[in-house]
Amino acid sequence: MPRPGNQDIDGDKSLATHLANHTAPFYPRPMTAPALFDPIAQAEARARACATAMFLQELACAEILDRLKVVNRQFKSVAIVTGFPQVWSVALPNAKLVLDEDLLELSPEQHDLVVHAMALHHCNDPIGQVVQCGRALKPDGLFMGACFGGQTLAELRSSLSTAEAGLRGGLSPRISPMAEIRELGSLLQRAGLALPVADSLKIPAAYSDIYHLMRDLRDMGETNIMTARQKTFTAKSLFDQAQKVFATEFPTDEGRIACTFDLVFLSGWAPHASQPKALKRGSATKSLQQALEEAKSSLSN
Repeated sequence: MPRPGNQDIDGDKSLATHLANHTAPFYPRPMTAPALFDPIAQAEARARACATAMFLQELACAEILDRLKVVNRQFKSVAIVTGFPQVWSVALPNAKLVLDEDLLELSPEQHDLVVHAMALHHCNDPIGQVVQCGRALKPDGLFMGACFGGQTLAELRSSLSTAEAGLRGGLSPRISPMAEIRELGSLLQRAGLALPVADSLKIPAAYSDIYHLMRDLRDMGETNIMTARQKTFTAKSLFDQAQKVFATEFPTDEGRIACTFDLVFLSGWAPHASQPKALKRGSATKSLQQALEEAKSSLSN
């Protein structure tokens, strides 16, 4: 290939920059990460959801309300990011309801409370979601989030993987990857929120069989929406085998199958001068050992 002449290159650009910006076959366009979740499939799944199956959404909502009671503050401008507004609008009737799209309908510094409600686990860009929520907060405003954590459906994931590997010698993406609590907690810091807190709540459940569980997931609107999911018919033999594995590996005393839902709750504050600051490194006046010994001494007295 001939070297481009100087007249083709801007004076303030290097040759490498010039070539990288040209769309020749040997310089492909910048790559973008493919979307993990299919928004059309998500909309269809939510359209099939039943009000009677919203018990996890309702539990998450109740937990958020309990946590807000501990905060000594009255919130006057609330926004809730959710795919199930019918659940959250009852608990916080004056809140602005925002659909969990890639670009959230939130304006900068307009809210003293933003809740991301049970949707982060199905976002293609969870960091971007928390960043947008943080920008929508007024100084010293509060962000709270709730979503499924990494231990959710661990038993179903294991049973399906074992069954499919045995029958087909390989695996298909059937259950969404979900972040662990430490990874979710790091989102708060990466979004620039202060005083970050993350905690989890394990919800044990029991079902008569794997088909009962999958019907419940369908009614919750929490079916497989991954773009890489298998889109052809799955033979019933796979699920029959998965049921055998499930019943063997995760039985309950009542002859049912055990299943876990892992709810992770996040909170962080928009930075403000009034918030407590961490002490500078090296500013401690006593060692940790001394502090522990003093604590033990005070208890014994």
